[in-house]
Amino acid sequence: MKVTVIDYGLSNLLSVRHALEHFGAEVELTGDPAAVLAAKALVLPGVGAFRDGMQGLERLGLIEPIRQKAAAGTPLLGICLGMQMLFDQSEEFGAWRGLGLIPGRVVRIPSTAADGTHQKVPHIGWEGLLPAGGRADFAGTVLAGIRPGDECYFIHSYEAKPDADADRLADAMYGDRRVCAAVARGKVIGTQFHPEKSGPVGLSIVEGYLKLCQTAE
Repeated sequence: MKVTVIDYGLSNLLSVRHALEHFGAEVELTGDPAAVLAAKALVLPGVGAFRDGMQGLERLGLIEPIRQKAAAGTPLLGICLGMQMLFDQSEEFGAWRGLGLIPGRVVRIPSTAADGTHQKVPHIGWEGLLPAGGRADFAGTVLAGIRPGDECYFIHSYEAKPDADADRLADAMYGDRRVCAAVARGKVIGTQFHPEKSGPVGLSIVEGYLKLCQTAE
């Protein structure tokens, strides 16, 4: 199947492309709004700051096409910064509007843990994924191919705060508190971690997303 990966200048495109092609997907890299509107499946990767990501999408005229496709039920996977931009707003470098596809906001990870000890930011490393949103496991989701506790690779200084607990697909522990690791609202999916850099566990999540895309065709 064909997957359209959105290129707006802040994307780790090569590793994302390789992960999708591992499962036989045909990958289109594009910053063209017309190509996004014609897509059957979308991936929004990203590294860097929320402000720069949204400005990149706006510069290319991609914000409304992405919103239209999400509203039409086209599968959309946001990765790292791409996940954060799915939300209403972020406080990174001021107040910035996001795509508004998942109600909630993006805030800085506290530098102090709940017990008052110092906590390093950014959060970098491997963390186990824990079912969230009232789930006991990952059955019936894009994470169905992994077990609770399987580890993925994170690198971020800001965390998403969904308004609705049901939109939380997975959490991870950082210090003594949970951070949102993955979200799902209909066919809009987001991972704060990098599945394309998370070895076999990450590849199984990519495969789960492609299976979702196939059922949507």
